[in-house]
Amino acid sequence: MQLTDVLDRLEEWYPARFADSWDAVGLVCGDPNAEVRRILLAVDPVEAVAAEAVAMEADLLVCHHPLFLRAVHGVAATTPKGRVLHRLVGSGCALFTAHTNADAPAGGVSESLAIALGLTDLRPLDAAPRPPLDKLVVFAPREAAERVRAAITEAGAGRLGDYDSCTFSSAGEGRFRPLEGANPTIGSVGSPETVAEVRIESVVPRPLREQVVRALVAAHPYEEPAYDVVALAGLDDPDRGSGRVGRLVEPVTLRELAERVGAVLPATAHGVRVAGDPDRRVGTLALCGGAGDFLLDTARAAGADAFLTSDLRHHPASEFREHDGPALLDVAHWAAEWTWLPVLRQRLVDALGDTVEVRVSTTNTDPWTFRVDG
Repeated sequence: MQLTDVLDRLEEWYPARFADSWDAVGLVCGDPNAEVRRILLAVDPVEAVAAEAVAMEADLLVCHHPLFLRAVHGVAATTPKGRVLHRLVGSGCALFTAHTNADAPAGGVSESLAIALGLTDLRPLDAAPRPPLDKLVVFAPREAAERVRAAITEAGAGRLGDYDSCTFSSAGEGRFRPLEGANPTIGSVGSPETVAEVRIESVVPRPLREQVVRALVAAHPYEEPAYDVVALAGLDDPDRGSGRVGRLVEPVTLRELAERVGAVLPATAHGVRVAGDPDRRVGTLALCGGAGDFLLDTARAAGADAFLTSDLRHHPASEFREHDGPALLDVAHWAAEWTWLPVLRQRLVDALGDTVEVRVSTTNTDPWTFRVDG
């Protein structure tokens, strides 16, 4: 198994194009042609994790958080980040990061947290729009229909999920009269013409609109081919978006929910902070893996009984509670995002089989080490 084979899988599940513009994702170091036998999965690319990767003789370290989120002019081993990179490169271990591109999709960070907590009927809390589509309709003489169909699908029309070359056809008659100056393929100038034609319909990803139309015109036998390009209404993606919202199998009290969260997540000094009546019944839970205070109003609008996330600040949380919104549960950032690692491990094992050993890091990289209750 080569590194490039693993990278292809990761790109398929967590496409880099979905990362936020400020993010830094993808291959940080490593030779795509190198052999991969062992993979370590972790949240943070810190020195302790790099040491763990070297100790297990890993060929690839996959982390959620980027090593270099901001530009640097050097990677000398005089800084923690430089030492991480030198240690990995020195042991022949590649580093790959999937950050905001792994937050929103199915099988991503927020969905993994929801599954770990046993939620059902999951949907994105703030659904992402589907990529924009157009519908292309073209009319071609029957004997040229297959050539036109092949040209537009080769150019990118007709791609739907895991399918390509998707089109629909219906037969009909085309009527026209060539005028002076025309050079008709069929018929003659000044004479009305009726031709057996095929109407071909297909969807087109909007970024491919121009190249598909160019392919259509090039393949079409008519001097002036008839076609329509119609922008389709935008729809939300049911599998991609910020956060998740779902139902608990049975409603529980807020206190019972907090205890369940504490039992499911790896232990941290942070624990589970809760804002709300401990006896409040919770049947619908909204959540966001990582820092999610940007979804506070969305959680309230979704009708959730409680919202679970990390890194809630004093003023937004206080103001949110004043509006009688859902109860709040605040957990350690690292612990919430760690729940993605077992899901990612299983996906890799299912995809790669027994050719590669895949482990989840046992190193707790939450920055807080203890707390004192006042």
